[in-house]
Amino acid sequence: MFPIRDTIPSRHLPVAMASLIFANALVFFLELQLPPEAVEGFFQRFGVVPALITQPEQRPAGVGNEVYGTLLTSMFLHGGWLHLISNMWILYIFGDNVEDRMGIIRFLAFYLLCGVVSALVHLSTNLHSTLPTVGASGAIAGVMGAYLLMYPRARVLTLIPIFFYPLFVELPAVTYLGIWFLLQLLSGTAELGAAEVSSGIAFWAHIGGFLCGMVTYRWFLQPESKDSWPVRKPRDVVLIRRDEG
Repeated sequence: MFPIRDTIPSRHLPVAMASLIFANALVFFLELQLPPEAVEGFFQRFGVVPALITQPEQRPAGVGNEVYGTLLTSMFLHGGWLHLISNMWILYIFGDNVEDRMGIIRFLAFYLLCGVVSALVHLSTNLHSTLPTVGASGAIAGVMGAYLLMYPRARVLTLIPIFFYPLFVELPAVTYLGIWFLLQLLSGTAELGAAEVSSGIAFWAHIGGFLCGMVTYRWFLQPESKDSWPVRKPRDVVLIRRDEG
């Protein structure tokens, strides 16, 4: 399943969301300037390598407590065009509405918190891994978790590929995000039961970020939006659809 758009329009210019997309794109552009042999070292330096955090005595000479900074830097790195574009598109779909109710600074703090928590959850399930983990998906999962509770009755136009046939279905946000989370949980649990098999996807980072977003989002809401019902009434959605087409 891949989201195409939602039915909740932005009320304000999403400055924080746009800044995050720009920052991720900029870092990826810098990655592209590196020679291929230097990219692995770049990821080792700025990605989360669980063993370097959990086993300080195993760190190479010259590597110190700066490894804790990778809990932040890792969420701005991506392993390829598809990784970057898919993450930024999902942030674009869900981030603007969450930012609407948090404001710029609160949204940025919320995003970074979810990213750090997601990295810690991934680390806790891969204590001895020497593979660097990169990507914004844990932080974005936090945004998705907040969106689920803020806009459960929103609709998400979803692409579901059936063999070579693209099926477009409009799902309630609670259905789309609930299925997405369930798939992450099933996949993550399956990998825990078969440690020798890995898809290369940090499912537990997604799970941790999503749950962090659900639990903490109210801490970051602007005071005037805490008690307001965030989802448009059905007639408002009808009017929006009429305007769009």
